[in-house]
Amino acid sequence: MGNDVFKKVATFQYSSEAFIVKGKLETAGIDVFMFDNHTIDTDPMISNAIGGVKLLVKTADYEKAVAELGDISRYSIDDDGKLMICPNCGSDKIDLLSTIKDVKSFLSFVFSAIITVALPFYTKYKYKCDNCGFEFSEK
Repeated sequence: MGNDVFKKVATFQYSSEAFIVKGKLETAGIDVFMFDNHTIDTDPMISNAIGGVKLLVKTADYEKAVAELGDISRYSIDDDGKLMICPNCGSDKIDLLSTIKDVKSFLSFVFSAIITVALPFYTKYKYKCDNCGFEFSEK
């Protein structure tokens, strides 16, 4: 393993997400190495600043890893396991994101930062369509 060259196959905001994908790749017989997971586990608020948790694979396994990751949908699903549909354009490419658009979520973020709590007490989630950019709340 000493002279192997590694290639980044995926990045994640939190290590819990990365561990799930790492398990899938290892089940397929691919050696996976995580980078920056301990740093982000120590302080999750710096994840975006350092580029998240990186999953690395050997260059020789890169194409196989990409094929395995192709089976995983990165888009949001509903409670029935079906892809969510944008009410504006009908696309199924919907991402879940957290927002700080109201006073309550902003104050929660500021308060959490002041007392150095890793995550805000209150977070507002919305869905955003990758196709048209429309933001909406779940029904």
